[in-house]
Amino acid sequence: MIGIPLNERKPANLWRDAAIRFSRNKLAVGALFVVAMFVFMAIFADVISPSPYDKTNLTQSRKFPSWQYPLGTDTIGRDQLSRIIYGARVSLSIGLSVQLLAVVIGVSMGAAAGFLGGWVDTLVMGTIEVFTAIPQLLFALFLLALWGGGITNIIIALGIISWIEICRLTRAQILSLREKEYIESARAIGVTNVNIALKHLLPNALSPLIISFTLGIPATMFAEAGLSFLGIGINDPMPSWGKMAGQSFGNIEVYWHLGLFPTLMIALTMLSFSFVGDGLRDALDPRLRK
Repeated sequence: MIGIPLNERKPANLWRDAAIRFSRNKLAVGALFVVAMFVFMAIFADVISPSPYDKTNLTQSRKFPSWQYPLGTDTIGRDQLSRIIYGARVSLSIGLSVQLLAVVIGVSMGAAAGFLGGWVDTLVMGTIEVFTAIPQLLFALFLLALWGGGITNIIIALGIISWIEICRLTRAQILSLREKEYIESARAIGVTNVNIALKHLLPNALSPLIISFTLGIPATMFAEAGLSFLGIGINDPMPSWGKMAGQSFGNIEVYWHLGLFPTLMIALTMLSFSFVGDGLRDALDPRLRK
């Protein structure tokens, strides 16, 4: 920046530069707006929903979209629009909660394996190999068959199978960072291993973890949709988009609206989170910094 004194120049900052690059990605910004809209809908479902999600009216069952019911009604007369709004709360809550649980497990184990090495690394990698050998969706089905459905059980079951990639990523990042010069300097002046891990290693490994977290949310929502579609998921009368799509299977040839709208919501949410994740990947890539 010619003409600006050195003491007036703003220092380079990864997060500020990343925010600027992300804002230039119109597709990612638009997808972030859609995600924010879904989050708003989930938080304020009680306010914006036309009626309670469990209110039934058998005289109004299987109504096609109309002015009274913009998205129609289901087989027992419940308003589809209200159930989709409440379904956003359930689906997003599961997606976020599962990824938070996966981050807690994966980052802890991956950081320990990468930083400590030795038998700890061997134990963690052996555990990953065991979990990788098991079909993940079938394992989640097995756990839910034992425990039963419900939001809490789904979060735990999906969290148990969702930490593997985050653990691998964290371990790889820590292994690449622990031999850097600034880490050696920190060791030389007596900084403890805990402080090195918390203040130097994990913050520098944060960028790919944020991307993995963002892309993991739609994958988790899709897994929950699959479980609910199979009938092992959210318990009645609580709605989720996957459950609503699954319940429409026997009526979809005639009552097309029962499966169309929840399926579109799943697709739009997954697409939006994927675009946001791609935008974050481009924004946080150090090779793009100028």
